[in-house]
Amino acid sequence: MSNTSDHTDDQAVSSAAPQEGDPNYLVGLDLDGRRVVVVGGGTVAQRRLGLLIASGADVHVISREVTPAVEGMATSGQITVVLRAYADGDLDGAWYAIACTDEPETNAAVVAEATRRRIFCVRADIARLGTAVTPATARYDGMTLGVLAGGQHRRSAAVRNALLEAMQSGVVTDDSTPITPGVALVGGGPGDPDLITVRGRRLLGRADLVVADRLAPPELLAELGPDVEVIDAAKIPYGRAMAQDAINAALIEGAKAGKFVVRLKGGDPYVFGRGFEELEACVDAGIPVTVVPGITSPISVPAAAGIPVTHRGVTHEFVVVSGHVAPDHPDSLVDWPALARLRGTLVLMMAVERIEQFATVLIDNGRAASTPATVIQEGTLRTQRVLRADLGTVAARVRDEGIRPPAIVVIGPTAGFAVEPHTS
Repeated sequence: MSNTSDHTDDQAVSSAAPQEGDPNYLVGLDLDGRRVVVVGGGTVAQRRLGLLIASGADVHVISREVTPAVEGMATSGQITVVLRAYADGDLDGAWYAIACTDEPETNAAVVAEATRRRIFCVRADIARLGTAVTPATARYDGMTLGVLAGGQHRRSAAVRNALLEAMQSGVVTDDSTPITPGVALVGGGPGDPDLITVRGRRLLGRADLVVADRLAPPELLAELGPDVEVIDAAKIPYGRAMAQDAINAALIEGAKAGKFVVRLKGGDPYVFGRGFEELEACVDAGIPVTVVPGITSPISVPAAAGIPVTHRGVTHEFVVVSGHVAPDHPDSLVDWPALARLRGTLVLMMAVERIEQFATVLIDNGRAASTPATVIQEGTLRTQRVLRADLGTVAARVRDEGIRPPAIVVIGPTAGFAVEPHTS
């Protein structure tokens, strides 16, 4: 793993004894504005062009024919394409070359010309016969990762992928860059810890203080270092009416103390999560705030149970409603008669404890009792339960089956779909 701006990497390992394995010397090339010739225009060339373009190289592709994607790169001015066979002399002025045709004799000729001109050349079909080897490469957060494994391409790709995932997830962090004190409102996703966003997990790995909701994935907290302070938002010692003010105060006080604070919430911070209230409080206090969206449970939890909230020819709309307030409560802002007339999908959040009231008001206002209704408890987790019923029977089924929060209720034609995806 090397940082493209670090010129001292060699010094750190220069005294190490030679190691068995890949004998190639891993180096970064400055190709910005320099001519690179790629002989071949198929899928192999196509895969290599992206990084060459990103490096700023002056890329010339020589091939009798090219893929539509390569043609598109030429049309957009990213590369130059010459539609003909390779000829000796095509590497004139090149700094780097890649031979990736499906003709071994052509690839050999390209390598021969490159060797004669002292140009490093990758031979895609038989790597050991070239004078350069392309490592398994990835770019992330200003760094370039490169892995060579003595021609074992699957191994090098696997190691590259593992390193990239570790950095994206925050398991491996670059602590050399100080992070500015402030607050990040991070959506933790629907429950499965693998469903947090890459950015969310990375910021969580940089936190000094984490204020976590009850529905935030607890496995993510287990990954934190021993020096990270964790506050359970449900246990802040204030009465229920004061709980949000206490959470806001914890965020602000932590940031003012010079800490990077992550407010870890279930789902998405702005979907029934009071995230905007926390944003306002921090901004009013002069605290910089980053908002990291999360995979929201009204869509992802039904998907995990095999239920799409929309489906061509069946439903063109879906509505997400909080069931926190009863339909007959004076504080309710929901137009339940309008929802009863809806032909699409209705997703009820925090509604399982009042499901009888919601089902009754929908039926009384015209929604058919036979409308499919599915309840998903602990969606996306190994303990997920799916109860399939209809609007007329769902309340009794929930009671009989002992369904408890957290659970989501899906009402509408697609709730009757019964093709559950495989879980891996």
